Amino acid sequence: MKRFLTLALSALLAAGLLTACGGTSDGSADTAEVSLSSFYAGLAEEYGWTEDAASSGEEDILMMDVEGDLLESYYPGLADVATEQLIAKAPMMSAVVNEIVLAQCATEEDAAAAASILQDRVDAQAEGGAWYPESMETWSDAQVVQHGTYVAMIATAEHQDEITEQFNAQFA
Repeated sequence: MKRFLTLALSALLAAGLLTACGGTSDGSADTAEVSLSSFYAGLAEEYGWTEDAASSGEEDILMMDVEGDLLESYYPGLADVATEQLIAKAPMMSAVVNEIVLAQCATEEDAAAAASILQDRVDAQAEGGAWYPESMETWSDAQVVQHGTYVAMIATAEHQDEITEQFNAQFA
């Protein structure tokens, strides 16, 4: 069932990329419209992230939404940036670094502001905020990526490069 869902999501994302491709009248490429919730759902399925403790498996990572006061605590000022889509997830309880923020901002300037806020989080965690040496090392490898109005912060111990490549592929 998981493989079927993964294949179905992959096909949906591929179809979305094909229909969103095109050029502007000046010959430059348009930024594809990306459903960040669909993208995250595909990641969650592929990597065993869940928000339902009752149905989670032994290897699953329980994730939660980072919102409200916690959002302001983790990413001061991010709530003030104009976004059209915002997904911020972190483990409920885990010593493993697995924090993901995906945003589509109103403008490229807003995306740059969001990227700066997210980079501040990465730097703070890598410089001691994550407490444990292994966690700080993982945070030092975390990436903040911007494509036009889209921005992502990807901090994960096990799938850092894969997820970054998958995010970048949404805009190729």
